[in-house]
This record gives sequence, structure tokens and C-alpha cells, in this order.
Amino acid sequence: MKKILVLAMLIFMLVLGACSKKEDATNQGSVNDGEAPSEFGSIDHGVDENKVGFNLSGGTIEEAANVPAEEKELIIQSFDTYIHAFNNQDIDEYMGTLSEKPKSFDLDEERAYIESVFEQYELSREAKDITIVKFDEETGEAQVFANLVTNMKQKSTGLETSREGRQVTVFTKEGADWKVNSVYYMEEQK
Repeated sequence: MKKILVLAMLIFMLVLGACSKKEDATNQGSVNDGEAPSEFGSIDHGVDENKVGFNLSGGTIEEAANVPAEEKELIIQSFDTYIHAFNNQDIDEYMGTLSEKPKSFDLDEERAYIESVFEQYELSREAKDITIVKFDEETGEAQVFANLVTNMKQKSTGLETSREGRQVTVFTKEGADWKVNSVYYMEEQK
């Protein structure tokens, strides 16, 4: 028992010593301090710029220059169908816009979640500034940026809310169609 108490005191002293070590807080999570950065940054909320192509937190949104006109039309049309299906609460049309092998969600979980949301809320999404920001013909991937306003009204209480945010919807080409493969969203803080 005495050994356990001594060991506990030693561990407590080490933890206390580590906590009181004074360092420059501005370098936390930097390459030089040996500390891992937090999983989700205060600005990008975990959005990996290598996956999305740019930071969602602001700045200028530039259209990808290498998008063939025909593909651009098909990609924007797929994005419009995705938004339209959501607004009409058409679960089958909505699920039809999704990739058969999505990267950031599970199809069965998405169906269950969206059915639950459609059952509980009246919803509408308005997309503005729709821009294809990245296009890779070799991999068959396109990233569509949009500023979104989502209005929600809870059916049971009548409570209404509105959320604004920035979203990048990643599409992959499956056959002749462009399908939603992953979604990155950052809500605007007011």
C-alpha cells in the first residue's frame, strides 16, 4: 500500500511539474514545440486544405480555369439537383445524387439521418456564389464551393432557425454522372 501511495505521489509531482512548465503559448502546436496541433483548428474546423483545395475561412474564391464547358454544365447541374432534392425533401432523388462509394459519409447512415431530418423539419437551402474551385480530369473529381443559407422550421414546435455557412461539395464522376462524394462545411459564426 505504501509503494502505491509513493508511486501516486511521484506521478502527481511529475504531472504538476509538467503543467507548471512555462512556455510561449503562441507556439503551441507548432512544428518547433514538439506538441501536436489540435485536431480541429479554430479557423478551419478540421478542413484539410489538401483535400478541399483551399481554406473555407475566407479569402477570394477563384474558379478553376481547366474545366471544360460541357463538364462545367454537368457538374453545376448535379449540384443544383443535390440542392433541389434537399429542398423538396425527396429522399430518393437526394440519395441518387450521392456517390456509390462516398469518402466522408456512409450511405445507410446518411439515408437514416436525412429521413429523420426531413421528418422533423421544414427545410430550405439557398446556394449563392456557386463556383467550381478545383477540377481534376484524371481522377474525375470536381470541388464546388457555395455560400449556403439553410432555413429550418421544427414541425413539432414551430421554432425557426437560419444558418449560414460555406460549403465545398466534392463530386466524382461515376459513368457519365457527377455524384457527391464528400462535403466540407463551415458555419459562419455570428
